[in-house]
Amino acid sequence: MAQQLKLVTITGMSGAGKTVAMQSFEDLGYFVMDNMPPKLLPKFWQLVRQSGNVKKVALVVDLRSREFFDDLQEMLAISSSAGTVDTSVLFLDASDAELVARYKETRRAHPLAMDGRVLDGIHQERSLLSEMKERADLVINTDSLTPRQLRETISERFDTQDEHAEFHVEVLSFGYKYGLPIDADIVMDVRFLPNPYYVPELKALTGRDQAVYDYVMAQPATESFYSQFLSLLTLTLPGYQKEGKTSLTIAIGCTGGQHRSVAIAERLGKDLGKNYRVHVSHRDVNKRKETVNRS
Repeated sequence: MAQQLKLVTITGMSGAGKTVAMQSFEDLGYFVMDNMPPKLLPKFWQLVRQSGNVKKVALVVDLRSREFFDDLQEMLAISSSAGTVDTSVLFLDASDAELVARYKETRRAHPLAMDGRVLDGIHQERSLLSEMKERADLVINTDSLTPRQLRETISERFDTQDEHAEFHVEVLSFGYKYGLPIDADIVMDVRFLPNPYYVPELKALTGRDQAVYDYVMAQPATESFYSQFLSLLTLTLPGYQKEGKTSLTIAIGCTGGQHRSVAIAERLGKDLGKNYRVHVSHRDVNKRKETVNRS
């Protein structure tokens, strides 16, 4: 039996948080489309049904696409009755006062009040969307929610642990002489450890070679440092997950990114890999060889 397709329709008041909701569903592994032209709906639906890769879809609908919403509901009713699609409608709402405050803060014009009062546009939109709200399976009032709290609320309701993009850790070694990695969340400097570069028989090797790895791990300071660093990561990684991060990049740096950082990154990848999905890479491990070959 084919796996049931999950489809969430996201709608609601302008300024109530649909952009945050879109980002949240993308983080949960949904294929997200924003205000698709109504005429494209049949073709899009056909492609989704025929695809073996798209299992979760989120469609954003607002006052610009009420016709699309009506057509979509008719199509979903047929699919739901056949048991092939699990559908739900999420409506994001906020009080008039909160919406006015948000528009004032961003200095944006309401789409229905380009030349008039923001409040008039909000009242008109609320009337136009009243039917959508009545059809909603879940209404979230975002008055007192921060963007992070809205993401958590959506995750609690729509997250499926076995299907969404699993939290993963990127462990990256690098050389300070080539600059800091701009995408790192955590940076650890291991230049305080003795440098195998000054050991003649190890100079041309890297931290992926057993001899260099053993040399780095045999240093008196290594074990104490590493155990405390690993304990720190063990303590903090669950917190990053709870905050809604889908990935975390841990950068380990030494002078040239060839010996010490590579060895520590390799060990860290193995240890964190016992509890997390981990990818280890070495940004600068071959930089010195490339420089020598060019000279």
